[in-house]
Amino acid sequence: MTTPHVPKVAGIEPALPAPTHTAESATASAPADTPPEPRRTAVQDRLSGWISDLTTLHGLTEQLARTRTLEAALQELLRAGASLVGARRGLVVLEPSDGLGPDTTIGLGLGRADIGHIETVPRRAQSFGRILDGLPVTGGLPMTGGLTTHGGPTTANRLHADGHPVDAPADHGADGSGPNGLQGGACAGGLQGGGSAGGPQGGAAANGERTDSPGPNSPGPVSQGPVSQGPVSPGPVSQGPHTPGPDDSGCVACGRGHIAQPDIPGGPGLDPRLREVAAHLGYAASYAVPLEAGSVGRFGAAVWLYDEPAAPAERQRHLVGRYLAYATEHLARLLELHRQRQTVATLREELLPSRLPRVPGVRLAVRHSSGPLGGGDWYDALPLPDGALGLAVGSVTGSGPGAVAAMGRLRASLRAYAVMEGEDPVAVLSDLELLLRLTEPARSATALFAFAEAPPGAPGTGTGPGAGPGAGAGPRTDAGPVTGAGPVTGAGPGTPPPPGTPGAAGRRIVLAGAGHCPPLIIGERRTEYVETTLSAPLGMLACWEAPSVELRPAPGETLLLYSDGLLRRTGEPMDRAFARLHAAAAGVPRAVRHDPEALTDHLLRTLLPEGLDAPESPEDVVLLTAYFE
Repeated sequence: MTTPHVPKVAGIEPALPAPTHTAESATASAPADTPPEPRRTAVQDRLSGWISDLTTLHGLTEQLARTRTLEAALQELLRAGASLVGARRGLVVLEPSDGLGPDTTIGLGLGRADIGHIETVPRRAQSFGRILDGLPVTGGLPMTGGLTTHGGPTTANRLHADGHPVDAPADHGADGSGPNGLQGGACAGGLQGGGSAGGPQGGAAANGERTDSPGPNSPGPVSQGPVSQGPVSPGPVSQGPHTPGPDDSGCVACGRGHIAQPDIPGGPGLDPRLREVAAHLGYAASYAVPLEAGSVGRFGAAVWLYDEPAAPAERQRHLVGRYLAYATEHLARLLELHRQRQTVATLREELLPSRLPRVPGVRLAVRHSSGPLGGGDWYDALPLPDGALGLAVGSVTGSGPGAVAAMGRLRASLRAYAVMEGEDPVAVLSDLELLLRLTEPARSATALFAFAEAPPGAPGTGTGPGAGPGAGAGPRTDAGPVTGAGPVTGAGPGTPPPPGTPGAAGRRIVLAGAGHCPPLIIGERRTEYVETTLSAPLGMLACWEAPSVELRPAPGETLLLYSDGLLRRTGEPMDRAFARLHAAAAGVPRAVRHDPEALTDHLLRTLLPEGLDAPESPEDVVLLTAYFE
């Protein structure tokens, strides 16, 4: 005989046994003789506290997940941690244990001078310094009101046989420390401990051997409402004052590898320089946590500073530990990405010109910026025989180290062809196309090369003494070094000659393009594109051909070469982006028309108001300006 099946009714589910980690564990937390109504209220209070904590953590981790750079993530970590522990200021010291860098310090509410003062304190006297150096810490003693005391267990902080407080949250189980200092019951990288996803109770431990659930002596985060934002005042110290350990650091351990200095002005055994700096900056306590992840190990420490003697309560430390479980993994990913970007940027900088040449009658300026993954946009300016000048810009398909390396090979090859046959830009690009098709058939590229003859009467042009083959523009002197996206100067600042200067008359420029954006000529009487787009990119056709274009700029005019990343960064369709660039060039103020540096900066400010180095954009940007005197 079978048990009759309970029929389902719309909106009503059959009675099911209550899971052990929800109803039973919640009701078990109240004494058996408690009336039903107070017990129900106590359960609701506990659930409200859990929901409040989970909502707070969800909001903070969501904001952290939106960060895309290492610096932004560290700033968000400081801000979130300050709200959790009730501090107002703090700093992150980034020192990866693998020695690969970057080593940096970022402050919250602290200026560079303030951080400099803190760095004058001996590291062994700083809580975060002891974390980074792995020095022992005085502590591991019972806690009263969030502070370490010198005596044994107090009635308010009884210990289990395993040494953990009986009123600790579920993540203080006996399973031992998990990743990032979380104790048994915490999910790696999660906010809740084990159990069911999103459940407020501490569930199964990571090793599957223990399940923590709230019991009579484990109230967990009971408080309703948001996390307390103010510092927690130290509770009464029992059984005499604290006696510093043999290191005399004044630091005390708070579990999970966290370290506190709860009373810097009045604590015994502290370094005098620490007291002096704390008094100067106006903080009286600190709370430090390690930053470590399984993929990179320990890579830094974060410390928050209190204006008054204080330390975070157990519930606040519990929430910080939960937050760090996610935050450190996110920071570790951004750290690896930052290292890759730095490697690509360094490689790119080494493959691009470190200096721009000085050529009589021409002043040069350049701005360039790489995307986060590193792209293949490049530029070049090289002096050629007989006082001529070669200008080039180009772009290789793809991104990352492979594209950067291909860009370097292409640029080096173009330089060689330009020296041999630079007076014929079509021949230069034809040879470059053949080389690319034979050696790298899977790639394509765009390029633009301009050959600027020396003006009549210039040294080495065949019209004066000393002229002849190989006579160039005299000994080469270089401008300042290229640094990132900063300015690169050619002939340097000077008073521009008025239009009609004899030395600049008759200069001839021959251009050829291979699928690249057309250059722009900017002058007093004209602002127009030079048509060089009647050609295909390199590597796209079995037989590449392109026409050449001859240009004679008037004295005081500027030739602008750029990459398509400049247009794409505007966010407009290409036809509208071309129109915006033309309008920006036509609207250049008269005062900056004869200064290539100022003209280039004006164009960038007009087209890219957010700046050249926007980390959200994947596009490379190159802008090469040549002003003809």
